This record gives sequence, C-alpha cells and structure tokens, in this order.
Amino acid sequence: MRRPLALVYRGPAAKPVECSEAAAELLSSSPRRFDIRYVGPKERLELSPRTLASATLYIQPGGGGLKRGYRAMKSYKKAIREFVGDGGRYVGFCLGGYLAGASPGFALLPGDTDQYISTCGATVRSTDETVVEVLWRGRARYLYFQDGAMFLLSPDARGVDVLARYRSGEIAALAAPFGAGRVAVAGPHPEATSDWFEDAGLHIPGGSGFDLGHDLIEAVMA
Repeated sequence: MRRPLALVYRGPAAKPVECSEAAAELLSSSPRRFDIRYVGPKERLELSPRTLASATLYIQPGGGGLKRGYRAMKSYKKAIREFVGDGGRYVGFCLGGYLAGASPGFALLPGDTDQYISTCGATVRSTDETVVEVLWRGRARYLYFQDGAMFLLSPDARGVDVLARYRSGEIAALAAPFGAGRVAVAGPHPEATSDWFEDAGLHIPGGSGFDLGHDLIEAVMA
C-alpha cells in the first residue's frame, strides 16, 4: 500500500537546517507512516504545483524572521494556496505559522497572525530561545519557543479547532479549513528535539512535545 507523501520545505526560509530536520523527524514518528521528502530550491524535488499535486501534506518549518522568510517564499504563494484549497494539508511551525497568515503570508487562515511577545499579557517578552507554557487541550504543557506567533480569528471564522492557548489566553495552535483542505499552525515548537533544549541550556518540564506535534498532525489530517 502506497504511503501518503509528506513534503517538508528545506531552504532559505527555514534556517537553521535543523528546523526542517526536526519537522521531518516528527513526521517519521507519526503513526500515519508518511513517505517524507524535502522540497526547496536546492533539493532534488522542487516546490512546484506538480510536486505538490502528488502530496498529501506540506510542512513549512520555523526559522528566521517573517519579512525575510516571506521574500523567500512569496513566489510559491499561489501554488501553496491552490494545493491546500484543492484538498491538501498545510502545517506551519513558528515562522511557518506566521506565513499562514495574511500580512504578509499565504493567507490560509480565517484571520491573521501577530507577535505573541508584543502583547500586553505575554508571559515571554524576549526573542531569545526559551520555554513557554501553553494550555494544550486544557492541559498545561511546556514547549520550546522563540518569538512565535499568536493567531487572530476573524469574527466570521467557522470550523476552527483551537488546540492550545498561551497563559494570556491568546491562541497558540489551531487547525482550520481552507477550501477543500486544512491548515494547522503552532506558534511554539512541538517538533523541537532534545538537542534544541540542550544547545540552549533549557529544561522542558514534562519532556518532549512530540505528542503535541502528533496531535497537530492528526488535527490537520482529520
């Protein structure tokens, strides 16, 4: 039986490369048994309508600032929107979550994004690597975080599954329909591997967030 194809972007909008590799590692441990391939300007597979047409899931990892990331990705906007609108699935972590928004971004969300650390109730104020507490499906969990997004819903948003909120109440992760497809995004990094925490000198209470990353994947595949 053919396994569903999952594409992970690897390129200038996902730096360092560990961001893409962590997303691929999360997918490799998913019970859905994806066939995982990298796409990007220097990869064997080009990020193109033809490549996307063969895929079930596309992942936009974290890495870098929004303006620079969008400059690297804006030429793919039409292809990504058509892929999801026709029934594909999009997952965005951190920068990939910002890019799902509209200002600037792919405009895949029923609303937009904003910088969590700039909000008045934010529990994190710095752009440094840290750990953030979220309520994921009502349970307190801690995730790797570096200037991640919060998600703003339009008043007419429908069918949205809010997976997690920051302690301030702002949305930290959600899944929502877009056309015939679905989008799932997270401001923090549930895909972060143990070496991310070790390299930053961080401790994560409760262990890895991979189970939350799997939940995000299941929410978008539903």
